[in-house]
Amino acid sequence: MRRIVLCTVGTSLFYPNLSSLRKSLSGEGDSGQEKPPIAPERREILEALATAYEQKDWRGVATHLIRLPPHERLCGAEINSMHSLIQHGYATRDCGVYFLHSDTPEGAAIGAILQETFRQWGHQPVHCIQVADLQDIDPKRFRTKGLRNLARELSRVIRDHTPSACAINATGGYKAQIALAVLLGQAVHVPVYYMHERFSEIIAFPPLPVAFDFDYWLKYNQILYTLEKDPQPYAKLQEEWDEVLESLTEIVDIDGEKWVELSATGQIFHDAFRERFRSHRQVLLPPPAPKKEAPAIRDHSVTLKCRPELERYLNEVTEALPCIQRCITYYAHPDLPQSMGFRIKPKSDEPQIEGIYSNGRETVKFLVQTTAQTIAQCQAVVAALNDWLDRRR
Repeated sequence: MRRIVLCTVGTSLFYPNLSSLRKSLSGEGDSGQEKPPIAPERREILEALATAYEQKDWRGVATHLIRLPPHERLCGAEINSMHSLIQHGYATRDCGVYFLHSDTPEGAAIGAILQETFRQWGHQPVHCIQVADLQDIDPKRFRTKGLRNLARELSRVIRDHTPSACAINATGGYKAQIALAVLLGQAVHVPVYYMHERFSEIIAFPPLPVAFDFDYWLKYNQILYTLEKDPQPYAKLQEEWDEVLESLTEIVDIDGEKWVELSATGQIFHDAFRERFRSHRQVLLPPPAPKKEAPAIRDHSVTLKCRPELERYLNEVTEALPCIQRCITYYAHPDLPQSMGFRIKPKSDEPQIEGIYSNGRETVKFLVQTTAQTIAQCQAVVAALNDWLDRRR
């Protein structure tokens, strides 16, 4: 039984449920078939619910919703599916719930109603998360930003509560969210549930017979960390590009130039293996260096205004991991901004760890000397340094 449920949110509570409630109560639009009379107590609840909806009294809507059986279709997909999830023992009765809703006024309103409803039912914690760019006005923004932001928010909550505590209820919302939730669940070992409107109960998606490759994340983590922060010109990445990255990225055209963005799948891949690396890094990293030495900043025939900041940074890098012995610069440019990060130096006869420092104007490249003896250990150092830099920002 899971104690935290991440629940995607759709609009069924409003459309058609509450938006058509007043007509249903008045009999407007009936096909002529005689309907059984509504009991006075139930009519009072439905009238109050219809009024609260019309007045946009979302707290009032929540107060009247909890007076209805949670399995009733009028309550909407999220309440119906959460009730089934709990009834079948997949989650604790007082489980915490995170409602991830769209970047729309309706999404925010329904999220607020669900938050108040579940708090009144005694669930803790209960939070709403508005997923930026998850909307249906701009399909391109939905695909390139909205779904990726959904993956990022789901990953963040799972990371905060641990995968073993979490489940995903992907019933509500856009259909593309279901596929993304299944993929994320597969990557981080979190069960995913879904309840179709014609189902009498919620179902669990079976595990997929596929897995991501951790070795690819170790090899390309520097690119993934960079793309997670900002899109990059494709030309800047060509030196390290591999067709494996095509399934994790989106190529977009900006002013006639090809740029690369991290896709929703890429975000899931990166989040999943970043957490796996953090939990296994001590096994993967090489042994501590016998001693640490001061950075060596060479004369590159250029005047660097950033020298004091560079020296401080190289000292921080040296102290970042026990296995690092020293940093030695080998290239400098006074007017060439680049993205900061670490990687295996391209086109090198033997594995060397390269760091890039930039203050937005000047760029310095340096080698990181460590106790690593194998390419796998070098890749682990690169991953640990990129993670350190990511946390440092």
